[in-house]
Amino acid sequence: MEDRELQQWIEQISMASFGRPFVHQARFNRRLRSTGGRYFTKSHDIEISWMQWETFGRDEIEKIIKHELCHYHLHILKRGYQHRDHDFKTLLAEVGGTRFCRSLPRASQKQSYKYRLECVNCKTEYYRKRKMDVRKYACGKCKGKLKSYTLDLPAPS
Repeated sequence: MEDRELQQWIEQISMASFGRPFVHQARFNRRLRSTGGRYFTKSHDIEISWMQWETFGRDEIEKIIKHELCHYHLHILKRGYQHRDHDFKTLLAEVGGTRFCRSLPRASQKQSYKYRLECVNCKTEYYRKRKMDVRKYACGKCKGKLKSYTLDLPAPS
């Protein structure tokens, strides 16, 4: 499916489920991983996750589109369009949208730790994936100073 087909599909769903036209831009975003779609309040555009489309197909994307159209139409009507608002929850239930998108299956990659922190006093070890400034933190057990070590990573194959 291409962006223009997505645009037409969203326009059809908008008229069928909401009785109002969608007159802004819709497109796929290939970088979205943890969310199914996004609604932009300034431009009123909608982005849909390409990964959700590839993984779960038409039925799941239709629910995500309805979710984003709830944000869109309620925002245009100056009503509660945020997830916590009663108007949003009510409209979402009426049109059959999904509150949360399904989680994408993760590739079997093991993220190893890159850094080891060690307390100078009690020798407690902490492992981290990201580098951190040890001057700003102290040991959680004894409040001692931390020392950082970079772990040896295997060379890429």
